[in-house]
Amino acid sequence: MIPLGDDNPTVRVPVVTIFILVTMFAVWVLVQGAGLDQGLLAASVCNLGMVPGELTRLAPVGAGVPIGPELACVVDNQRINFLTPLLSMFLHGGWMHILGNALFLWVFGNNVEDVVGRRRFLAFYLICGLAAAAVHVAVDPRSPIPTVGASGAISGVLGAYLILFPKVRVRMLFIFLIFFKVIPLPAWVVLAYWFALQLLSGIPELLKPSPEMAGGVAVWAHVGGFVAGVLLARLFENPVLAERRRANLLMQHEFDALG
Repeated sequence: MIPLGDDNPTVRVPVVTIFILVTMFAVWVLVQGAGLDQGLLAASVCNLGMVPGELTRLAPVGAGVPIGPELACVVDNQRINFLTPLLSMFLHGGWMHILGNALFLWVFGNNVEDVVGRRRFLAFYLICGLAAAAVHVAVDPRSPIPTVGASGAISGVLGAYLILFPKVRVRMLFIFLIFFKVIPLPAWVVLAYWFALQLLSGIPELLKPSPEMAGGVAVWAHVGGFVAGVLLARLFENPVLAERRRANLLMQHEFDALG
């Protein structure tokens, strides 16, 4: 189930959403080598990715985690580790990872920015990302596994969209073996289903006996980011922009009706 777009036009150009997307891809290409050099990609993930056990100092220094053929991430105590909850938001592990995040951010982020405002949206995005990181660390504080990706912050955007635009139709692509079909669904159905999947996927992680058995997706970061977005949506909403948006869209509907 892949979101292709929504029936929810914006009033203003989503400058910050575009800025975040450009930054993500610039980091992917310039810092991570677009995934073409596995050594460079691994180094960026290990050195700049967020490792819960490094932040909490509960993972033993020198412990190694295999991440590829003859490649391992080693736990250290460098000062940059305290910046990794922020830095890791702009790193990714592969093309599918960054393209998936970019698609979700574009479909849902532009409308949230439209009613929140540009500066507020940037602050909202970063706060949700940090909240997602905090939940991920809290769930597995000893983990030596590096985490990267914008999905925690983007999950916050999804949570805000659920609160701000629950009835808007989202065009979802369904793939049935070799058949493709686009079905418009209310945002609350799409996002409630997505959130339920994260919760169901996260339960086994809570029951795992050791950090080394964790999966490759930080689902509890998704849960934490989403909940943060739900809780902060109305707080960050700009009433002036929201009213201006409603007036503009109403005028557009009236114009279309007359045409």
